[in-house]
Amino acid sequence: MRVETFAGLLDDAAVFPPGPAGQGGAPLTAALPAHRRYRTAWYSPLVGPFVFPAARLSELHEDTVEVSVTCSGSGGLRTALAALKRVTVVAVEVVTDGEDLIPLLDAELPPDVTGYLEVPRNPAQRDAILDALAGTRYRAKFRTGGVVPEAHPAEAELAASIRAAVSRGVPFKCTAGLHHAVRHTDGDLEQHGFLNVLLATHAALTCANVAEVAAVLAERDGDKLAGEVRGLGADGIARVRGLFLSFGTCSVSDPIDDLVALGLIAPRAGA
Repeated sequence: MRVETFAGLLDDAAVFPPGPAGQGGAPLTAALPAHRRYRTAWYSPLVGPFVFPAARLSELHEDTVEVSVTCSGSGGLRTALAALKRVTVVAVEVVTDGEDLIPLLDAELPPDVTGYLEVPRNPAQRDAILDALAGTRYRAKFRTGGVVPEAHPAEAELAASIRAAVSRGVPFKCTAGLHHAVRHTDGDLEQHGFLNVLLATHAALTCANVAEVAAVLAERDGDKLAGEVRGLGADGIARVRGLFLSFGTCSVSDPIDDLVALGLIAPRAGA
């Protein structure tokens, strides 16, 4: 498969808190140069924006990288929007605190900046936000992990969220926990795999029920998952990627290494 198949899949969240294996939490002085290297590497089509918190925007003094700003509520969103004048902001990712932020996004978010609303895990709140996002230009963000076991949604919970987004035609990204291609156990953490999420999105597109989507998320056979991804073909991949847009990862190298090991991408000659 071509690297372009997975274009923009990896949002570089290197500065965020480290995962169980020590990834992440990189100082800005190391994370920014690394990001520039990723954007010129053979796998550069896979690399999305540099994810950075609104509270630290004063530390960015250049506009040479594309940034996705994370923030909370209307106050954080306004901080992120103010940075548009000096930083190349391509997306904002907002944690809602009960506010209806869509009017503010409508009024102040430029059309070339993507807006994400982080979806709460509570099913009623999840569905209310997805209902509000449906038919707009804004997208959903699902939290799929963290540094403690309870931060990782179970297969059935994530399956219900994916199915809820797909049924409404709401594109989404994921964040945290998707360090590897295939579902696996890391210490006391049960971590989802990004290929599982990709194929679960396809299952939801084909009207699979929550239990069937959850079964895809539970699969741990990497070769099987890779074969099923190949079997989607160009049209199937395009449909899925139109909904599962990207995921934030504190390690860009781990997902790349997994895709190479599974034979889904290969370094260009001389890379």
